[in-house]
Amino acid sequence: MEENLYKKCMQCPRKCGANRAGGKKGFCGETDSLRIASAGLHFGEEPLVTVFGGSGTVFFTGCTLKCSFCQNYQISQQETGADVGEQEFVEICLKLQEAGAENINLVTGSHHIPKIAEFLKAAKKSGLKIPAAWNSSAYESTESLELLKDAVDIWLPDFKTLNSNAAEKLFMAKDYPERAKKAVSWMIKNFPLKIKTVSLNGEKKEKIERGVIIRHLALPGKIDDTILALEWLKKNADGKSCISLMSQYTPVPFCNSCAEEEQWRSDSLKNIENRLINTQEDETLRDIIEAYDFEWLFYQDLTNDTSWLPDFNRTQPFSNSLAKPLWHWKEKFLGS
Repeated sequence: MEENLYKKCMQCPRKCGANRAGGKKGFCGETDSLRIASAGLHFGEEPLVTVFGGSGTVFFTGCTLKCSFCQNYQISQQETGADVGEQEFVEICLKLQEAGAENINLVTGSHHIPKIAEFLKAAKKSGLKIPAAWNSSAYESTESLELLKDAVDIWLPDFKTLNSNAAEKLFMAKDYPERAKKAVSWMIKNFPLKIKTVSLNGEKKEKIERGVIIRHLALPGKIDDTILALEWLKKNADGKSCISLMSQYTPVPFCNSCAEEEQWRSDSLKNIENRLINTQEDETLRDIIEAYDFEWLFYQDLTNDTSWLPDFNRTQPFSNSLAKPLWHWKEKFLGS
């Protein structure tokens, strides 16, 4: 069954029809081989996700979108990663659990849902007990998401924009708003919030065990688009899920891209102001979220520190304070 879903690929909303089982690459840039770039403990996610032990992030190669400002462009658009079979995937999950991970955080796997669902089930049969979190762009079909229903516990979708013109020019996906609304609504309907208080050495923290955290990245010069997104979230997600409003937009120094890709990116970025969020925008965003008064909302403090930008060619892609790597595509299990 899994192989059939790759023969004429219709997994994501693009429905490109590529015979990925026959070695052809879809729009996502991938065949039916599951590839991973990095795995490790990550402490830069929302507090409900990282808690004490950090989130056990697994970064997949490829993507259903082509965001012109993607911080993970090396893996989403430049095919950085190594093939991983079921046994190795299971071992990665179990190593993360053994290292104290609060969850298995599956980053950008929308183009490999059938395979990831099967591998996750195998990991659970082999002793994986911590929750699985699906960390995605929300550019997904609900038919594909159904395959994850019994394998995933926590959902971390982006909610990038409700402006179809911006979606077309920045992500190459004019239909993103409608697709994302449908996917996020499915997640909220099927996975009610379950948050509990946990303790370690006398310190108490809240931890998400099930449910949805919806992320929206504010784009510089596009605060009106953020207002549109928050308006929809207030009506459709407040009280049923957590909202995470991010101010971390950072110009990304894409490297080793071909001339055609560089031209597309240059043209795309003309649709926003390619800079950090400024103080005035930060104040506006704070006023907006105060007015909306969401039941559950996280908001990042404004910073001009860009040292967190990852480099997946390093065995430690992130800064030391943000992550502890356990597996890397060049060396596999680190320290083993």
